[in-house]
Amino acid sequence: MTARYRLGFRPDIEGLRAVAVLAVLAFHAGVPGLAGGFIGVDVFFVVSGFLITGLLLRDISASGSFSLPEFYARRARRILPAAGLVLLATAAGAWLLLPPLRGTDVAGDVVAAALSIANWRFAAGQTDYLAAERDPSPLLHYWSLAVEEQFYLLWAPLLLVLALAARRLRRDPVPAVTAAVVVLTGGSLALSLWWTEISEPLAYLASPSRAWQFGAGALAAVLLPYGQRPRSASSAVLGLAGAVAVLWPVLVYDAATPYPGTAALVPTLGAVAVIAFRSPFSALLSLAPVRAVGRLSFSWYLWHWPVLVLTEAAAGPQPWSVKLALVLGSAIPAGLTMKLVENPLRTSRVVAALPRRGLALGTSAVVVPVAAALLLNGGAVHGATVTPRVTVAETPPGGALQPPPAQARVDYPASAGCEIGLTAVTSPPCLFGNTASKNRVVLIGDSHAGQWFAAAERIALRRGWALEVLVKPGCPLPRLTVVDPRLDREYRECDAWREYALDRLDASSPPRLVLLASLNAYTRDRAVLTRAWDTTLARLERLGASLVYLRDTPLPGTDVPACLSGSPVPECAFPRAAGLRPDPLAEQVAAGERPGMRVLDMSPLLCPGTGRTCPAALDGIVLYRDDSHITDTLARRLAPRIERDLEDLDVIPTVL
Repeated sequence: MTARYRLGFRPDIEGLRAVAVLAVLAFHAGVPGLAGGFIGVDVFFVVSGFLITGLLLRDISASGSFSLPEFYARRARRILPAAGLVLLATAAGAWLLLPPLRGTDVAGDVVAAALSIANWRFAAGQTDYLAAERDPSPLLHYWSLAVEEQFYLLWAPLLLVLALAARRLRRDPVPAVTAAVVVLTGGSLALSLWWTEISEPLAYLASPSRAWQFGAGALAAVLLPYGQRPRSASSAVLGLAGAVAVLWPVLVYDAATPYPGTAALVPTLGAVAVIAFRSPFSALLSLAPVRAVGRLSFSWYLWHWPVLVLTEAAAGPQPWSVKLALVLGSAIPAGLTMKLVENPLRTSRVVAALPRRGLALGTSAVVVPVAAALLLNGGAVHGATVTPRVTVAETPPGGALQPPPAQARVDYPASAGCEIGLTAVTSPPCLFGNTASKNRVVLIGDSHAGQWFAAAERIALRRGWALEVLVKPGCPLPRLTVVDPRLDREYRECDAWREYALDRLDASSPPRLVLLASLNAYTRDRAVLTRAWDTTLARLERLGASLVYLRDTPLPGTDVPACLSGSPVPECAFPRAAGLRPDPLAEQVAAGERPGMRVLDMSPLLCPGTGRTCPAALDGIVLYRDDSHITDTLARRLAPRIERDLEDLDVIPTVL
């Protein structure tokens, strides 16, 4: 046994927490030049892995084992009361400041955060195209707490099993612990690199792909059994190199950096070096003002993001200077939380006397926010389903908007299952109507093509034709290579799918009609967009089918159902200038520059007149299900109009 293993107080680690939290605050405030501040979370993970493993090894070295209930009770006292308080405050802020429909989202986030599964909830949301465009959650930052709690949940029992086995065999447990750390860290790192390539949100938010950073800190704890660092010139150099590795990414990384991936190795190994090697940077971190920020870091991290998000929800987007003032101001509630909640409960002798008291305190800190979330959700659901306030001119015959705002969000086309996922490069058959017919309608493009499924289906069914759907969300039909925000890299899967879809049409029997559409916001460069369309249309023209371009619908740029759930309909209108973007392809077709091609434009119906705004609802119908897609209710209402227009253009035969 390593009877002399000990881990003394490290003032420099307290200071390292200050560096980590300040980096995150600067990043969230959008301070110019500090776009890589998100690496502060990586530093937190390393510090946690080091301290938790060191404390457990200290107990193992003293007695050969440790108490799991006592360990979890300590963690509950340290983390859950402050976290629960911020959850309660955020739920109250959401009830006061957010529209009801967003309140239902926050209620779900509160439950997930309280149960320490927020990372999985947000990972699912960011990889789900249908939900990825919603406004950010005021509890998004709780993903890192969830990852940390999941690490504690598994790491402590594993160390206990290894310690008990070593004691039974009369062996030193440290070699077994070291081997476990190396294996798990290596496996997690490999998974992180793989997931960064195929699904960056999952790699960023999931605990299995982040565990290696805790493992790196744990390895440092194993290799520093006496809590002492070497004093030498080489140690100083390595410690300073670690400082550079922590600070440099803050300056050079940004949203385009594939992360975590290999890029995360730099701040992670840098944090390990700062912890393991004494240097002048250690002395800087040990200064009293730096340590004071480090002591505040946990509460400050909890408070700053809800303050930012809820303020912007109420007052609109703010410049970085205002955001910085907000995150700095959030130090006030953070300081009160640390003084009145975090420290008293963490150091309470009464609570610490028995593990069950700490566990009961932690349970209460989970149950109370969950109960508050249920109340918030109930009130929000009621608010989202009652009839929105409308003017006399907008009041529909039944007195209520259709679909109600809560249902509008999920008012997807019946072909939503045909809209393939982020990393898919092939489409399923997705045939509708009379699949045996020799006449076939093809609906092809991104989700702005998929939103017209009801019209395409009507055309096919009323003529006994087949309908084939080829849709990939976020993937422009013109040959453009784009960066997908969910991947933070070039959307190579889009390029592969586009070629696959065109090849599939080339290899099949010629269709009778091709309906094509694409979001008109992938680029503002008209020349680039025109050349991209030239390439795709050259392939489609070879099919010999009638080509009809469904001009893109207006883009609200805001969550329309959420707005309608809490505001009168006129207040949810959006600027015409921003919503109606120029469309080079539609202009070319209208000018006769693309012979044989037709264009249908529903924009005059969705944004009538010449006023400064476009409506969110017309004739009792909610027009949009999010910030850019029309509701299926609207698509079904417009389907007869589209069919009639195509008949007038002699593109399809008239059916009485």
